[in-house]
Order: sequence, then structure tokens, then C-alpha cells
Amino acid sequence: MIKRLIVMLTVTGLVLGLVFGFQAFKSMMIQKAMAGLANQPQTVSTTVAQTQEWQPQLEAVGSARAVNGANLSSQVSGIVSAIHFESGTDVAKDAVLLELQQADDIAHLAALKATTELSHLNYDRDSKLLTPSFVSKQQVDSDFWSWKNNEALVAQQQALVDYKTIKAPFTGRIGIRQVDIGQFLAAGTPITTLQQLDPIYVDFYLPQQSIAAIKVGQTVVAKTDSFPDDTFDGELSAINSQVDVASRNILVRATVKNPDHKLVPGMFVTVDIKAGAPRTYVTLPQTAIAYNSFGNIVYLVESGNQGANGQPQLLARQTFVQTGDTRGDQVAVLTGVKPGDTVVTAGQIKLRNGVPVLVNNSVQPSDDANPKPVDR
Repeated sequence: MIKRLIVMLTVTGLVLGLVFGFQAFKSMMIQKAMAGLANQPQTVSTTVAQTQEWQPQLEAVGSARAVNGANLSSQVSGIVSAIHFESGTDVAKDAVLLELQQADDIAHLAALKATTELSHLNYDRDSKLLTPSFVSKQQVDSDFWSWKNNEALVAQQQALVDYKTIKAPFTGRIGIRQVDIGQFLAAGTPITTLQQLDPIYVDFYLPQQSIAAIKVGQTVVAKTDSFPDDTFDGELSAINSQVDVASRNILVRATVKNPDHKLVPGMFVTVDIKAGAPRTYVTLPQTAIAYNSFGNIVYLVESGNQGANGQPQLLARQTFVQTGDTRGDQVAVLTGVKPGDTVVTAGQIKLRNGVPVLVNNSVQPSDDANPKPVDR
């Protein structure tokens, strides 16, 4: 009985030993595999931090506006007899654009001129008869003011005739014609638009905090997505005398050169204003920055212990950075990175402090301070 009990306990002990030994062996192998997996090098892309000189600038969006712009119309009514312009062409100041029928007005003008000439003759004749007292002084005065009244009527009729010839008030580009020959034109009916395009105004708003950084005469560069490869140089020409109470923004106007007439009134325009002296910053691609609520971080690549191949192993080190302005694909780094540091630009999501890395720069993220839009 005792012998059987001893055998049973021995067998049980062996089984339990095998079970616990297998579990211990399995745990050891899992830990070893996990440790090996954790230390697997992660492939990343890198760049070397460099310094660039950036011109401090303010950015805004605004609208183009003609220096001189008007919707042309007639001051008087009449029937269109002649049109002397083509839609979309450039015209000079005082160029005749449109004429209304004026035959009856010219005939009335001729009648008034004849009456005026007659009253002038009467005045001259009675003036000569005043000295011998053949006519009274009252008669001479009446003749004089009758003559002057007729001259005023002639001037009034001449103005009416002139109103029926519409001229360009300034040099500019004509818009689309909105009237036809033979059409009756009521006073005030739009005929076309005339816009002076060179130079051209760009009106935009800036927050009130920017008032101290701007002044009349500062250099301005305007751009529009209609012509992504072109820039338009100009300068600040006016700053409004009050801040908008609702938005706390101030209206600013720039005068921009537009020799090719590419900018037209109403066009959406972005504006860069150079403010202050150029500054030198350490710049990185924006993809290198991991933005977090607790702080922005980058991963630096540094040499670690010697690897199995005899070469120093590359390790990722996490560091907090303070970022500044952005330009295109780049961001200025104020603290945390020095010129010459190797910074991870892609693959950060796989990293943590001290992880080995392999560098593969066959594909690099965009790093252009002035990227151009590309239609896809």
C-alpha cells in the first residue's frame, strides 16, 4: 500500500514538473522572441537639419479692385445711332464709345444760336443809339440781358448735344457691350463697364495686432491661383483710419503692378507683406514634426553601441521642439534641433525612444518652402 502511494506521488511529481517546466520554457521563449522583436530595426527616412534665412512676412487674402472703374451709362435718353468700341478692348481717355441720335438737338441748337446772334445785334444797335438818347437805358439793359440769356440757352443745348456722345472718362479696358444700334436708351441704362487695370488695387484685412508691423510703402507680393507661376509686386498704399468693431480687423490697400492685365477686379488674391529684417531659422519638413497636445516632438537619429556587423548601431532619440512659422512644406524649429542633426521625416509612428533604425532615403517627403499647386 505504501509502495503504491510512493509510486503515485512520484509519477504525479514528474507530471507536474514536466508541466511547469514546459510553461517556464514557453514563457522564456516568448520573452526572448518579444525581446528580439522589440529590438528589430525600423526603417525610416531622414534629413539633415539646415538653416535658412526667412523674411518675416504677414499673409492675407483679399480682392483685386481697379484704380479707376465705372459702369458707363448715358445722362440723357435717346436712340443708339453708332457704337465705336469692341467688347474687351483697351480704349484711351476721351475716346468716343457711343452716339445717340442728335439731329433734332443740333437743329434746336442752330435756332438758339441764330436767336442769340439777333439779340447781340439788337444790343449793339441800341447801344449806339443810347448816347443821342434815341433809346432808353432800360431798353439797352433789356437787350444786353436778353443776349446773355440766349447765350446761356445755347450753352445748355450744346451740353445736351454733348451728352449724346459718350466718351471714355479714363484709359482702361472696356467690358462686354450691353446695348445695340437702334435701341432706345433710357437715361442711366448700363452701356458697358470700363476698368483701369494697371496698376491695380488689392484690398485685404489684417488683424489689429498687425498694425504695428505695417506702414505705407512696405513691399507686397500678390499671387492668385489663376496664374500659379506668376507673382505681382507692389507696395502698401493706404491703411484704413479705423478698425472694424465686429471683427477687430483693419482694411489695408496695396497698389500692385499689372502690366499684362492678368489681374482683373473682383479676383481672389493672396498677399505676402515683408515685415522686418530677414531671420535665420533651423527648418525641417512639416512631416518631421509629431504634433501632440502635450508637446511637439521629433526623432533624432544618433549612433549607439556597436552592432553585430561591427558598425555603430543607429538609434532613435525622442526630443521636444518648439515650432515657429511655416512656409509651404517647411516649418521653422526654434528650440530642440541644431543644424546638422539627423531628423526622422517618415516612419515616426513605429518609433519610441532608443529603438534601432535603418535609414532608407529612396523616398523623401516634400520639402519646398514655395510649393506650386498641381492639378490632378
